[in-house]
Amino acid sequence: MRFLFKIIKIVALLVVLLVASLGVLLFLTFSGAKPIEDGQRFGGVEVVKDGVVTAYIVDIDDHSVALVDAGNDSAAKAILLALARRNLSLSAVKAVLLTHGDRDHTGGARMFPQATVMALEPDVALAEGRAVKPLFKLFASPHPSGLKVGRVLHDGETMALGSLAVRVWAVPGHTPGSAAYLIRGVLFLGDSADATKEGKLIAGKRLFTESPAQDRASLHELAQRLHPWAGDVKAIAFGHSGVLTRGLAPLNEFAANDK
Repeated sequence: MRFLFKIIKIVALLVVLLVASLGVLLFLTFSGAKPIEDGQRFGGVEVVKDGVVTAYIVDIDDHSVALVDAGNDSAAKAILLALARRNLSLSAVKAVLLTHGDRDHTGGARMFPQATVMALEPDVALAEGRAVKPLFKLFASPHPSGLKVGRVLHDGETMALGSLAVRVWAVPGHTPGSAAYLIRGVLFLGDSADATKEGKLIAGKRLFTESPAQDRASLHELAQRLHPWAGDVKAIAFGHSGVLTRGLAPLNEFAANDK
């Protein structure tokens, strides 16, 4: 019995050390990010803070909106509260545009059954829970998320939500199907990049990115591909940090200085 008690104490200590190490690692990972400003609005886009994750409400017209990502909370409480402040119900959400299929960005999507969920093809299985990121394969197996991607998007396409134009680019690296969207003058990059407290754009967090090298290459390529629309970009929005409002300059500066 005494031996068993010692084993239990050792296991408990190891668990505490593991949790503490993960906590420190996560703190160091997110501590340098530009703070998320919940409720910030610019150009028909509203920031919704869901813990350390952002979702965005994008106006389609006076009575309907789209979401870019849907937060981590499966009850979508922060998003529903933001909608309620504008006297909008969940039925006002007509589309959910996923920047990628990770659960912390798809969690609230099921709360909007009338919305069409959209994603690039390589991340459809991840969003629907039919695949697991390589980083987590040792700890988890595929589990259906209850989410159904209703429209598969393609690199370079421009689609319409009502009269609203949505431009789509593939930026693989964080996940194979990571997407960038240009809507209402805002470039949404999801987890492919982050904003620092100093207002700089940096590549996505290495700890959670499947291929950091590919991610950086995608950002370089995107900077080139966006030249025809440079004047249309007023702000850049991210999945885990605040918005940068210097147009396309932060992305161009990253591409010029990242060697």
